Amino acid sequence: MKHVITLAAAGLLALAAQTAVAGDCTGYVTGLRPISQYNHAKGNGFLAVRTGPSSNYRQISELYGGDEVSVWDRSGNWYRVQCMSGRCENPLWGQPNPNGWVYGKYLNIGGVCP
Repeated sequence: MKHVITLAAAGLLALAAQTAVAGDCTGYVTGLRPISQYNHAKGNGFLAVRTGPSSNYRQISELYGGDEVSVWDRSGNWYRVQCMSGRCENPLWGQPNPNGWVYGKYLNIGGVCP
């Protein structure tokens, strides 16, 4: 009986390890034009941070190549992120240290992700 309980507990621990916990997933912004080609009006050199998970939502800030983010949620190909370090701490446009939704194509993420 003791072995059955131990195996059951091990199974629960394995399941808990697979469940994404907010903030356990981090990543970097990649695949953008360099900051030297930044042009807010043309959409070059940044990743838009939005109030919701689609391009239909209002842009509130920007992320740049190499910025580090913490990933908190996912909706399809969109991720809710928080700026951790990089140019996003003091963006060229928008609020500093943004927390919002970005298109996942430009994220290289790892860890226990949603």
